[in-house]
Amino acid sequence: MSKTYRPWEPGQSLLFPPSPLDWLPEGHLARFVLDVVDELELGPIMTHYEREMRGYPPHHPKMMVALLLYAYSVGVPSSRKIEKRCHEDIAFRVITGNTQPDHSCISEFRRIHLEALAGLFLQVLKLCQAAGLVKLGHVSLDGTKLKANASKHKAMSYAYMKKRDDELSEQIAKLLQAAEQADGEEDARYGKGRRGDELPTELQRAETRRARIRQLKAELEAEAKAQREAAAAEAASVRDKSDDEPRDPPGSSPLPTHKVPTTTEGTPTDKAQRNFTDGDSRIMKTGDGFVQGYNCQSVVDAAHQIIVAQEVTNQPPDVEHLLPMLEQTIANCGAVPDEMTADAGYLSEANIIGAIERGVDPHIATGRHKHGEPALTARGRTPRGLTLKELMARKLATRAGAAIYARRKAIAEPPFGQMKNRGFRQFLLRGIAKVRGEWSLITMSHNLLKLYSASVA
Repeated sequence: MSKTYRPWEPGQSLLFPPSPLDWLPEGHLARFVLDVVDELELGPIMTHYEREMRGYPPHHPKMMVALLLYAYSVGVPSSRKIEKRCHEDIAFRVITGNTQPDHSCISEFRRIHLEALAGLFLQVLKLCQAAGLVKLGHVSLDGTKLKANASKHKAMSYAYMKKRDDELSEQIAKLLQAAEQADGEEDARYGKGRRGDELPTELQRAETRRARIRQLKAELEAEAKAQREAAAAEAASVRDKSDDEPRDPPGSSPLPTHKVPTTTEGTPTDKAQRNFTDGDSRIMKTGDGFVQGYNCQSVVDAAHQIIVAQEVTNQPPDVEHLLPMLEQTIANCGAVPDEMTADAGYLSEANIIGAIERGVDPHIATGRHKHGEPALTARGRTPRGLTLKELMARKLATRAGAAIYARRKAIAEPPFGQMKNRGFRQFLLRGIAKVRGEWSLITMSHNLLKLYSASVA
């Protein structure tokens, strides 16, 4: 007597077409993403297709949005890997209704609608607020340096650009002279059937490299000139304002970007750099050394680690980012946090004053606490004549202040770790505008996962 098994016929055709949704259990993340996308306002994306009625029908924009949001939520941002999953992964096939958009279609959709997709961050944040996941009792600001889609070895200083320009010009001159002398040996040098006036391979490479170096050199010089003109215009604007005229609030402008270091004449210094692959990225110091990357900022709400504000800059120092990020938090949430924590990189008198003026109680570290060193304690009446930095240090040395600041690490840092664990350790896109859109998708998918976890809890 042989063993009886359950029926198994992988080649058996189905008598009735099943619903793809039946392939996934209730409460699956893919089902949740489809439900969320139904709640999102996709007007700008839909309008792009409704303007043109001709041509082959495109994939439904709502499906493409759901596909990208789900892909980022499970750590699959590559368009080629997404295409592969649409063939092999049940959840991806459910999202697409068992269709398979190719990688070029996926990549082009993201490219065309990157700005609109980034704008969905705020809509998802509103859903998190409506679910009660954002309390704004305590928020924490932090930044992480994320690698650009470029190698730090492809960066070149302004001094080296000038040197290589001269060297390549000399090399090109020698190659042209050699080519001119070899005109009498056309067949032997260039091969039968060729005119003999094509540029040698060595000359083509030298010309191309010199052209790229000159382009980057010109970009550095143009950026330095624009900075000089902007600084002069700002100084003139300040002089023209009367004392009683209202000033723009600090931090109301977008996050500052990296400034090209310049000489007193306004030209780039010899150490000014530009990367050949991603010219907007910068060399940045991390705990693991130096990387070619971007400075990614986020403000995290303590209640459920929801990211309430996010931005990307190519300026490595953090100090100028606190007030703009606080402004974005207030604008995004429509309310002011009670207290905010940040590490010593954000400390300045302007940041302390600006936070207090906005009704926020700041707790900003005044320095690094060495391992094994006993924590400072403050008791009794506060001495007179202390600077703002000294007052902040004393505040954090009190029992209440120390307890508040101690929460920072458990609020601000886990989202970065969770995103990196999902594979987001380097940007796919290049250029600061595209990188900002990609960071919005990454942080939005983080919030989606938090919203999903709360819905199934």
